[in-house]
Amino acid sequence: MVEFTLSGGPGAEAQAEVEVKRSRFLCRIVRVENEREARDVADAARKAHWDARHHCSAFVLGSSSAPDQVRRSNDDGEPSGTAGRPILDALNGRNLIDCVAVVSRYFGGTLLGTGGLIRAYSDAVAAAVEVAATETGLVMRERRELFHLSLDHADAGRVEAELRQHGVVVLGTDYGSSAVMTLASEPDGKPALAALVAGVTAGQRMLQPAGFEWVDVQPQGL
Repeated sequence: MVEFTLSGGPGAEAQAEVEVKRSRFLCRIVRVENEREARDVADAARKAHWDARHHCSAFVLGSSSAPDQVRRSNDDGEPSGTAGRPILDALNGRNLIDCVAVVSRYFGGTLLGTGGLIRAYSDAVAAAVEVAATETGLVMRERRELFHLSLDHADAGRVEAELRQHGVVVLGTDYGSSAVMTLASEPDGKPALAALVAGVTAGQRMLQPAGFEWVDVQPQGL
């Protein structure tokens, strides 16, 4: 399953607001790396919107393919299952991970009922996700095999440009006595990457294994 998070690294965020029968639902989605950061975002919402009646939230940390994925939700005083779970379901429905969504509700004086609350909280998250997709940008999160490629300083810029043109994910370059580039390969993609590297370096350089890591990958066509 393809999974996404907000582009821009930890701290990237998107916001949206919906109104239902004069109740305002303000949603903030923030990219986070751990549970402490997720809870800090919820605490910040309580401080920023201290006069709101509820601050309901949910977060997803890690890939669904990982055994240690964490999913949490909080109704924050709303009837059980009417807020936190719909927020979590909205994140899951768009395959969003490594992020927290907090919805602050200003009560408008009219009770919405169970169904109305579920729709309102879901719609608030959906609106913020749309903002994230169109303005902040979404990236895929994929587990990639990493390789180091050692180059002469004079060749690093040209080689990086050619690799990127072929869709290779270049995570960065460390400059010391030589320029050491870190590349991320698709699953089972080492042979193709090695052949590409051989081509752009005239067979003078070889890949060195560097482990595995979850990386951001720009969706094709976005």
